Amino acid sequence: MALTHIDCFSGPGGICTGLHAAGFETKVAIEYIKSCVDTYAYNHPEVHVIHSDIRNVTAEQILPFVPKGGIDLVTSGMPCETFSTAGNSSRAAYDDRQFLFREGIRIAKICNAKMILFENVPMITTKRVAKDSKELIIDLLKRELEEAGYVNYKEVVLDASKYGVPQRRKRFFILAAKDPKYHIDAPEETIDTTVTVQDAFVDIPEVVANTKTENPIYTGAESAYSLLMKNDDFWKRTTLERKLLNHLPMNHRKYIIERFGILQQGEGLKGLFARLTPEELEAYQARKVIPKTIYVKRNYRLRWDEPAPTVTSHCLDEFVHPEQNRALTVRECARLQSFPDSYDFVGGPYLVAHDDRSQQDKYEQIGDAVPPLLAYAWGKKISEIFEKV
Repeated sequence: MALTHIDCFSGPGGICTGLHAAGFETKVAIEYIKSCVDTYAYNHPEVHVIHSDIRNVTAEQILPFVPKGGIDLVTSGMPCETFSTAGNSSRAAYDDRQFLFREGIRIAKICNAKMILFENVPMITTKRVAKDSKELIIDLLKRELEEAGYVNYKEVVLDASKYGVPQRRKRFFILAAKDPKYHIDAPEETIDTTVTVQDAFVDIPEVVANTKTENPIYTGAESAYSLLMKNDDFWKRTTLERKLLNHLPMNHRKYIIERFGILQQGEGLKGLFARLTPEELEAYQARKVIPKTIYVKRNYRLRWDEPAPTVTSHCLDEFVHPEQNRALTVRECARLQSFPDSYDFVGGPYLVAHDDRSQQDKYEQIGDAVPPLLAYAWGKKISEIFEKV
């Protein structure tokens, strides 16, 4: 019998996709952002998806989907904005979002979950409860886990690139169980050779900025990674047709395309400022090719021979294709996150203003998700833990 799962703060379905491949059956997903709900429900029609602020979700909405013996696993990846260094102004804020871990514990208690898996950015371990407090959020979280009966736990930081994801992405996890008989541990690293951007993009065809033209035909080249992204037997998915989804090039102003053209692989705006002479820099800035302010994490040209840096909700602005003078497409970002090619990001538009918190565009959905291959590693490990009891 499949292990069962409830997905809190589910986003577009990264955790569910990986756990599903590992043999889990997700019963309920809870998500506030409508575009994420639409993407999740389309790709996982077997899951009961609740579109709601998790704080308003009641036991009556969940219990009809919970097996008699309770749920095996609750996952909870609460929003990371107040912990992340991706936005210093957000990290400086102290608001209700940093206490949303309590909702994951509440849902686990409602459904009598045997285990809880928390996920967030590593900087959660240094964030205080309040500006004038010495207590850390992570210590409060662990204390409230213990008060709820989840006294058997392990905390760990994992790098997704060690689990087959072509991206250097570190994330903090706590796996907690009520029963002390479970030998709680983290998944072992699954690969010996790092998956690179070249491995991820090898079969993705060229598209040209400003043409508004998708190219859904694979090039025919393959890597072990590209084959895995198309292997719906591995992902336990059914695909009606084999074509590349969500591979639409974005529009760029002429001076932005010129900027992309002078970037070298492995170089972003900061490196460009350092490489150009003062005279060259002044000439480019006069034509707006290069901004007068250095945005450290903007316009980084990916290297073919390395994994990508962390894919975030700002990935449209952060990355430039290794050779083509354009930003990445949604599908290329999805490849870097290890979403299978059959995963269609149907929810939301391609672009939304980042100050609109009621919805996320396709890029934001991908950047905020847990990489499915990392979730798969957790699913296999947790299954092993259950089997050994």
